[in-house]
Amino acid sequence: MTSDEDKRALQIHNLKKKLSFYFPEDAHTFTQNAVEEGLDSGSIMTTPADILPYVQTALIDNKILEVELNGADKIYFSRMNDEPPDPEIMENDQGEFEMMQPDYPPGEYLKSLNHIICLPLEPGMGNHHIRSSEQVMIRFFTSSSAIELGTSFQKLTEIQGLPVLQLSFPAIARQIEGARAFRAKVPGNMAFTLIIKGKKKLGRPNIDTVPIDISAAGMSFEIQREEQKLFQEEEICNIRFFLDTEMHLKVNAKVRHISKIRNRSSIQYCCGVEFDIESRSMASSVEGIVASVQRAHLKELAELSEASGISMVR
Repeated sequence: MTSDEDKRALQIHNLKKKLSFYFPEDAHTFTQNAVEEGLDSGSIMTTPADILPYVQTALIDNKILEVELNGADKIYFSRMNDEPPDPEIMENDQGEFEMMQPDYPPGEYLKSLNHIICLPLEPGMGNHHIRSSEQVMIRFFTSSSAIELGTSFQKLTEIQGLPVLQLSFPAIARQIEGARAFRAKVPGNMAFTLIIKGKKKLGRPNIDTVPIDISAAGMSFEIQREEQKLFQEEEICNIRFFLDTEMHLKVNAKVRHISKIRNRSSIQYCCGVEFDIESRSMASSVEGIVASVQRAHLKELAELSEASGISMVR
């Protein structure tokens, strides 16, 4: 074996150990051939420069993050946060001095390739467990793939009074195609609303709300904190879809989870449901709505990319 072959073999050996550390549930799949193919295809990323576009996308697109600690099955939720500088005393247009925020391009701190900032985890017990975790795995979804990042906890800190978690810049990342049913994120400016029909037995009135994301198989939507107890896992609820104030679809769905996720200024409560698709025409209607949402989201990503100068991963 030549010295170049020796170096390559050692590189693959060390990479297999790193992959097994951060993604232990798939350790048995990290054969030499699989790792080499992953490196060649770009589905395994080992350099900060290759990983940077993914963390930038997670921040700018406000992705929901799934967080696993030390390989445990429990999933916590978070979002990435920016790290702008503190306000400074600056002269305004009227020649007066006041506290002002210096110019700061979104996500600028990520370019240092030093660390990432996440909001506190939900459920909150994760913020205790993460401090003693050697391994932190972060997962988020693009239009066709799961992106998984291997990182580690550094410290609890604050950014302009907001408590946050500082993690190391990911040491490794991988892209997994077809990790779940295609799910489209609903842009905040899309005229897409829902009515969840009330249930007298549960004391639940009609609930007007907005969707978070949607797939051909199900969706999640926002609920208020006080509405959490009005939903029960496995119950069937009736959902009416409105686009531009016009009702497009009625569908029954089974409640799969009631969760909460940190926003940058509050906590977002949500309900996830699985559709009961009764006919091919209903399936076609849902797929049409999913396609409309995806087009709107891709347009939003293009606008965010142009405004930020960041090449967004779609």
